Amino acid sequence: MKILVAEDNIDSRELLSEILTAMGHEVILAFDGVNALEKLDDHDPDLAILDVDMPRKDGFEVVKNLKDNPETATIPVIMLTARSDVESRVMGLGLGADDYLSKPFNPRELMARVNTRLRAKAETDDLRQTQELIKQTFSKYVPEQVIQYMLANSSEIKLGGQVRQVTVMFADIEGFTTVSEHNDPVELLNVLNKYHGLLVSKIKSNGGTIDKFLGDGIMALFNAPVDQDDHVFQAVKTAIEIRHALKLFHMDMEESFRLGVNIGIHTGQAVVGNVGGSELMDYTAVGDTVNLAARLQGLSNQSEITISAATYDIVKDRIRAELQGERLVKGRETAVTIYHVKDFS
Repeated sequence: MKILVAEDNIDSRELLSEILTAMGHEVILAFDGVNALEKLDDHDPDLAILDVDMPRKDGFEVVKNLKDNPETATIPVIMLTARSDVESRVMGLGLGADDYLSKPFNPRELMARVNTRLRAKAETDDLRQTQELIKQTFSKYVPEQVIQYMLANSSEIKLGGQVRQVTVMFADIEGFTTVSEHNDPVELLNVLNKYHGLLVSKIKSNGGTIDKFLGDGIMALFNAPVDQDDHVFQAVKTAIEIRHALKLFHMDMEESFRLGVNIGIHTGQAVVGNVGGSELMDYTAVGDTVNLAARLQGLSNQSEITISAATYDIVKDRIRAELQGERLVKGRETAVTIYHVKDFS
């Protein structure tokens, strides 16, 4: 590990260097505060040991500069001082120092504190790398705010769910099954991935969560797992944007692969949470709201966007839609009122 030592007293500087070198660390020496900041930029140390009383910039100024800089803010700091007053300790810790050691110090105590800080930094670095890997992996499927929520609330990730209002969107590529009967499977997968890429990009850009891929279709949730302002409109906006994008999208496709995308959207209460087993979970929504959204998608043809009356009532001032009347859908005894979305108002 690399350790920066900033100490203006040459005897103290050499003693610290000898102790840390004997521990197997690479030591970077600085003779005052300004020199310490220069060495920080050049060497990216794993730990900084700062004397408080130094010329040009004292230890307090150095630790403030270090912690204010995002590139050095994670470097742990042990402050050395001959001051015994509580105010100095409080000031240093308040500026972001991780530990305080009074002069004269016991070498064994210094070694113990160095090991503690380096071990904590290693654990923090491992956690940060793991979180970055999670972000890189799941950013392909869910928006950034959802990832941040999951990382911040990892202890709450368990089987079970909660009832909350959501807007559910089902999107399906029209005629893909028929097309698949007459084309090479590898080429079909490439085409399918292109369509899914378009759908995913629009869903994510409007704050939706990809719940699952359903063959040539997608189920998406809005307002789950995190609260999303205006989630009903964001879902309808997503659908309209998908339809607008199809014209340009189809220009790069062979004519036989220029397919429509049929969409169904419904807003209501659903149980949202994790289903499955303790070792493998699926975050999803279940209930009548989900079922109805799927049925509405099944009523759509030629890139229609079919929404329920519950969804329409919330966004009717911001879109143009045509009333289609009541329809009977599978699994429901009573008919549902549906609308076809035309565009933004």
